[in-house]
Amino acid sequence: MHVQPASPSLPTGTTAPKLPMSPHLVVVLVALLMGIQPITTDLYLPALPMLRGELSASMMQVQLTLTALSLSFGISQLVWGPISDRFGRRPVLLIGLSAYTVAAFASVLAPHIEALIVCRMVQGAAMGASVMGARAIVRDLYEPVEGARMMSKGLSGLGIIACLSAPIGGLITQFSGWRAVLTGVGLFGALALFMVATRFQESNTHRNPNALQARILFSNWRAVASHPTFWAYTSIAAASYGGLFTFLATSSFVFIGVFGVSKIGYGGLMLMMTSSYLCGTFLCRRLIHRLGVVNTVRVGAAMSLASGLTLIALPLLTQPTVWTTILPFIPFMVGHGVHNPCGQSGAVAPFPTMAGAASALNGFIIMAVAFAVGTWIGLSSIDSVYPLTTGIGFWSVCVALAAQFLVGRYGEVGTNKPHTQKPA
Repeated sequence: MHVQPASPSLPTGTTAPKLPMSPHLVVVLVALLMGIQPITTDLYLPALPMLRGELSASMMQVQLTLTALSLSFGISQLVWGPISDRFGRRPVLLIGLSAYTVAAFASVLAPHIEALIVCRMVQGAAMGASVMGARAIVRDLYEPVEGARMMSKGLSGLGIIACLSAPIGGLITQFSGWRAVLTGVGLFGALALFMVATRFQESNTHRNPNALQARILFSNWRAVASHPTFWAYTSIAAASYGGLFTFLATSSFVFIGVFGVSKIGYGGLMLMMTSSYLCGTFLCRRLIHRLGVVNTVRVGAAMSLASGLTLIALPLLTQPTVWTTILPFIPFMVGHGVHNPCGQSGAVAPFPTMAGAASALNGFIIMAVAFAVGTWIGLSSIDSVYPLTTGIGFWSVCVALAAQFLVGRYGEVGTNKPHTQKPA
């Protein structure tokens, strides 16, 4: 996107038009808007065992601080998406980030686990505006293949944020406790809000005045939900995130509780994982350039499957240790760095005039998977590595099947035409 210089000769009393956002600014904004998700979860993970003790909470209640957030996050996108198609991305982002920041600081003062769960649910609902908006912005500004590259760059920024989140969360938890961690979450929300308020220019130039009418709304969702390309990329993104969420929900209890790793040490292990994800986003851009999106997804799926099968096999063959659990997970995280940008951009690519609705439905499905995973883990007893290893193994198989039979068949954007027209 080329930035045109402002005209030197403007009539007296007029203002110079705003310059379009540069690609670098778009990447920074997407990184912040998407990065709010790992900040909300990863920064908080080292604090879960401490929080459970201090608030006298059950395992199910502790898991609810993650799963309730995920569910409200997913459902809210179904609301935010059509609103942003009607009124634009900017007002939705400003309202959502304001609510997120207020809820984050309110959670710092939560006197008991029930209040914390409510605050986290509000955070999740508000966070939906941010993540949905980021996906829609990329589709507003870029065509599908370039959109996948731009999403990958934005998710590289997310990877850097995620790399820092768990180690910093571990340090803060070790020396200042879980309430200080949640203060950090609120400060990040305030930063994202400031950037959107001061630097973001509206990207939705094709607002649909009928987007909130019930008939049009359901017609748009039906168009999205009946498109095979949407399901191909949503399936790969949801299966990959299912494996990641399994790790997020179990890892602090496995590494700190079962293996006796310190909170700071756990943060270091998470740094290793998020660094692997970051490498995957860089690999994604290189592979897209050489192989195209569909074959790039297949390469990522091969890494995910190898990782998952190894995680299932090793505990059956040898005594589980920190390293036999963490090292085999690295290829899965590299694969996730490939699947996340391809899946999220590919799911909305066929819908240039319904990017908000498509992004919302994509996000809802991914978070529904996360909620199901978190509920299953909440009902389990995490006193061994098996919930972690078998869960990731299961999702790695799902990733491979989605890559081969869905993305392989329906992944070329533009080959499936039935629902790429303008919305009703």
